[in-house]
Amino acid sequence: MDDARVQKPGRLTLEVFDLAPVGVLVTRGPDHRLVYLNIAYRETFGERPLGTPIREAFGDLLEQDYFDLFDRVLADGRTVNVSEAPVSLVFPETGHEERFFSFSLSRFVDGEPGVLAVAAEVTEQVVAARRVGDMAETRRRLLRRFQSLVQVSAEIVWVTGTDGEPVEPSPGWERVTGQSWEEFRGKGWLRALHPEDREPALRTWDEARRSSSPWRHVYRLRTLDGGYRHFEVNAAPVSEDGTVTEWVGTCTDVERDWRRRRRREVLGRAAVATGEHADLREMFGALADVLVPELADGCGVHLLPDFAERPEGAPVLSHRVATAARPGLPDKGALGEEWFAAGSEFVRAIRRRRPLQRTFPPGEPPAGLLPDSTANWLTQANAHSVVVLPVVVDGAVAAVVTASACGGRPPMSEDDVALMGQMFDHAHDALSTAMRFQRTQRVALALQHSLLARPPDVPGLDIVARYHASPAAAEVGGDWYDSFVLRDGSTVVAIGDVAGHDLAAAVGMSQLRNMLRGLAVDREEPPGDILRRLNIAIDTLTPGSTATCVLARIEETGAGVRRLNFAIAGHPPPLLVTADGHARLLEEAVNPLLGLLVDQVYISAVEPLPPRSTLLLYTDGLVERPGESLDEGLERLRRKGAELAAEPLEEFCDGVLTGLPTTGIDDIAVIAVRIPE
Repeated sequence: MDDARVQKPGRLTLEVFDLAPVGVLVTRGPDHRLVYLNIAYRETFGERPLGTPIREAFGDLLEQDYFDLFDRVLADGRTVNVSEAPVSLVFPETGHEERFFSFSLSRFVDGEPGVLAVAAEVTEQVVAARRVGDMAETRRRLLRRFQSLVQVSAEIVWVTGTDGEPVEPSPGWERVTGQSWEEFRGKGWLRALHPEDREPALRTWDEARRSSSPWRHVYRLRTLDGGYRHFEVNAAPVSEDGTVTEWVGTCTDVERDWRRRRRREVLGRAAVATGEHADLREMFGALADVLVPELADGCGVHLLPDFAERPEGAPVLSHRVATAARPGLPDKGALGEEWFAAGSEFVRAIRRRRPLQRTFPPGEPPAGLLPDSTANWLTQANAHSVVVLPVVVDGAVAAVVTASACGGRPPMSEDDVALMGQMFDHAHDALSTAMRFQRTQRVALALQHSLLARPPDVPGLDIVARYHASPAAAEVGGDWYDSFVLRDGSTVVAIGDVAGHDLAAAVGMSQLRNMLRGLAVDREEPPGDILRRLNIAIDTLTPGSTATCVLARIEETGAGVRRLNFAIAGHPPPLLVTADGHARLLEEAVNPLLGLLVDQVYISAVEPLPPRSTLLLYTDGLVERPGESLDEGLERLRRKGAELAAEPLEEFCDGVLTGLPTTGIDDIAVIAVRIPE
């Protein structure tokens, strides 16, 4: 309204505004003397002195320009409306602060003209609106920053709807993958991923969208050149009013970092694999398991024994000692030996000492390049490429590794071949140690088997010997047996065990056996006296070494009657089994083990040997078990010997070896003599 006219002037007329829910203020005259304030106004702005000009009554108001509006309304009579006006003054309850009000000012005529002002507080609405505006501005600013950031840090930027499908073209995606917008949209983007990466990528993408949490994933993208590179994808939801409206994501090429990280992981796994094994074949097998499927789909390792010592034109022997194949491919087949002509491409590749890589039509490996076992597998697996890597240990080519790729896996890259070479270079010291041990073991085994000779043919006596190497122990043992005939016609049988499981034990066994032979032939004296002299010889020639032994001489007393003259040095006692199944242990000539007491006197004992009786000498691996008393093992042997008394001597020995529960952690040697009728 332009004029507010009241029929009855005075305070009684203005009192109708006392209970109004908004503030009401009335002034009179050109100096705008304050004549009325309603209750709401006083509660909001505090008590103000009536009769004073409004500029004085509201002297604490920061926005003094508002009083000019009173002059304008009084002068021209037009109503003025002000919305969301800030008011800064001292409020009754909170002190000095800024609030927001909407004002309406009208001319008031009741005798002397004045101004009626109505004020309504709108602080909450203004603050809420500003908060929303600030959030929108912050979001716009962050989005601009994000867009600037991704443009400099990511090769690909894409946007999808809440269904996870692209809603606009991605120039970066098209530039990297070659996919057009039509090929990219929907779920077409999955076709640019490596086939093995599609399912995990889609699964984790769906999980992220369901939980509205950021998506971070690494997959392989097919690039314009047809190869694959690793990209890291990062995507975040865009929300409005708490609701996800779209997703923004980036793809960054991380191939270099991925290869660096994979190199560390592969070399670390290879170090662990070689550290967990001491046997050369097991070590190569563990390395093959690292290669597959990390770098290749199939792998074979071929040892080249004595390759460096073979003449230039001589054929080359290869031992396939380890294989590995990715699940789903044919089995790599049995291990074994293969010969190669000196002029074959395989041998020429080995002599060059450099990796050789070949690609070929799937399932058609080149002839002459690979061992037949490898070539056959490549054909069955439909392989399309292979790498031949000579492995040099201590300056000589010790082995050859063949690694192949099949199906959708691309041929091994230069980086892959280099990493494969680094694996075996890093394993050099472990391989060198294993090869030296293998050579030492081979010498020890050859020495041991040369000493475990076939027993002599003695008219009227059956002599059978057996040796079972431990399936669990990698080293050679010190168990041995011997038998020979003296000049007087007596037959000597002996068995013993030298402490240790290595080449030194084999050498000690050889020395002990040869010394015992010489002492037994030198003098025809009781076995105890021979063991006494052997004990002195051990202390003199190999001080600190110890051994056990049973020395027995089968003597003929006349008319075909035989007896046993024997002595035991720290060894399990012989077993005598009669034809009627009575078995007992011969413990009458027990002495300390050899190498322990220098001046020890060794006693002998004599025992009749009934016709068709069996004498069994054996080593401790046949009767000893951890956590069990030796007496239990000896009693078990006694019962088994009685059970086999009627068996031929060959079956008797085999039955003892197979019928007793041995530990498998120690070698076992036995020698048995059957007395004739």
